Order: sequence, then structure tokens, then C-alpha cells
Amino acid sequence: MQRVLTTVTLLGLLVATAAAFAITEHLKLIKSPVYGTLVSKVFSPVCHCGTAKATIQIRLRHPDRVTLKILSGSRTVATIASNAHRPARRHLHFHWDGRTDTGSRAPDGVYYAEVHLANARHTIVLPNRIVLDTRIPEVLSASSAKPVLFAGPGRSVAIRYAFGEPAHAVVYLHGRQIIRGRPTRQSHQVKWAGTLAGRPLRAGRYVLSVGARDDAGNETPVAARKQIRVVVRYIGVTPHRLTVRAGRHFAVDVETGFSRYTWHIGHRRGAQRKKVLRLRAPTTPGTYRLSVAVGGHSAAALVRVRAR
Repeated sequence: MQRVLTTVTLLGLLVATAAAFAITEHLKLIKSPVYGTLVSKVFSPVCHCGTAKATIQIRLRHPDRVTLKILSGSRTVATIASNAHRPARRHLHFHWDGRTDTGSRAPDGVYYAEVHLANARHTIVLPNRIVLDTRIPEVLSASSAKPVLFAGPGRSVAIRYAFGEPAHAVVYLHGRQIIRGRPTRQSHQVKWAGTLAGRPLRAGRYVLSVGARDDAGNETPVAARKQIRVVVRYIGVTPHRLTVRAGRHFAVDVETGFSRYTWHIGHRRGAQRKKVLRLRAPTTPGTYRLSVAVGGHSAAALVRVRAR
């Protein structure tokens, strides 16, 4: 008798397990009534930008009456749509401007969207986090790796920065955005090639403003940006003054971002690629101007030639 009971019990367990497995597999085959979900990860109602509202995009497998709410935990913060009839298989877009049902602005934090389908009698809390963030990123420091940029092919100056939170670095010149760092970093660097709208700037001194913009769209205000100064040059020569005896050789250092430059002193001229320019001084004593040039830009040194 005991053996029969044991056998019956085992058979019952096997049948129950098989039934549970079959039910589970069947549930896996049942498609969710909501699909094609796309939800904003982060937004800022105060940024006055493209991320000032959170977007919730869904598609329905069947037409239904939709109620969409914004939740904080289990508490309803805002009702975006109430019993609204929506068609099937179309992209449905809902927007939340960060306001509660009472009209006040919701505090910074994490929220979720809840979708209720009246016809299907189904309620789904979407797992996508919606972060409301109105905090303005702070620029702690900004500096250039070197004060002078000898602009040219492949040349740039590194602009180092440190922010109070991970954000995109945004650099301005004359009020125009010239750089937007791609990754959000708390401290890193971006590079500037001495250009504006893709065109080389004239040689001179420039003041750049460094700000931060987070993924929510919050940006450092103008007054809180850090300023750095960069001198743009295309060619330079050192020393600027030198004295040499007539007919003797002398040398100057030429710095440029280009591979080739031209030189001119007295009645002689030529082209050079080396950083150290070696020349023979004129045979007639006097003061001469040594000019080096590249791409319409030039620099000069005064050469005083003394008698032998």
C-alpha cells in the first residue's frame, strides 16, 4: 500500500511539473499588448532645449483606451492621458513637462510611466527610468595645455577641464559654440585647432569660454563659465634679434605647424623644411630683416651684421 501511495505521489508531482512547464511556455508565447517602447532617460523642464520634456513612445497590438500616468514609487505624480482611444500598431507619443497634476513642478528624481489598457484590462509599469534633473553643472576649472598654438595641419591645443558632475564640455568663441565634447566626463580635455566654423582664424589672441552641458540639457550660464586665453600663430622665429659678423654663418629656430616655409633676407630668399634655419650673413655690415613666412603669415628677426 505504501508503495502505491508513493507511486501515485510521484506521478502527481510529475503531472503538476509538466502542467506548470506547459503554462510557463504558453505564457512566453503570449505577446505583450504594448511594444516598441522608447522612453526618455533624462530631461530638464528648465533647460529651454530639446530635452525639456520627457517622451514616452509605445505601440499597441490592438486598439484600446489608454491611461498613462507618471509614478514616483507607487504614487501617481501626473496623468498624461486618461482613457484616450488609441489605434493599434502606430507610434504613440506622450510627453511629460515635469508638472504634477496640481500644476507644480515635480522635484528632481527618478520616475516611471504606467500604461493602463481599459479594453485589455491590463496595467503595465514600464521598466524604463525617467530621470528629472534640473541641476546646473558647475565648471570647477579650465585651462589650456599651452598658451600659444602654432596652427597648421594636425595641430591643436588641448583644453583641460573639471566639472562638478559628468557633462559635455562646451567651448565658445565670440558667443558662438565651437566645440562640444562627445562623452560626458567629469574631468577630461577637448582640442581646438584655431578655427571658427571650420575656417582658420587670423593670428592673434583669443578668449575662449568653457562651459558644461549635461545629458538633461542643463548648461552652465554665461557668467559661470571659465575663460582661457590662447594665442594663435602660424609661424615664429627666435631669437628676435641677433648680432653676427659679416659673411659668417648663423642660425635661428623657426616654429610652425606647416612642413615647409619660405625665408627672405636682403636680396636672398629660399625655402626650408627644417626647424633650425642656418644662413650665411650678408657681407656688407648693417641691420637686416630676416623674414620667414607660411600661408600668408610671417614673422621676422632683426639681424645686425658687424664688420669682420
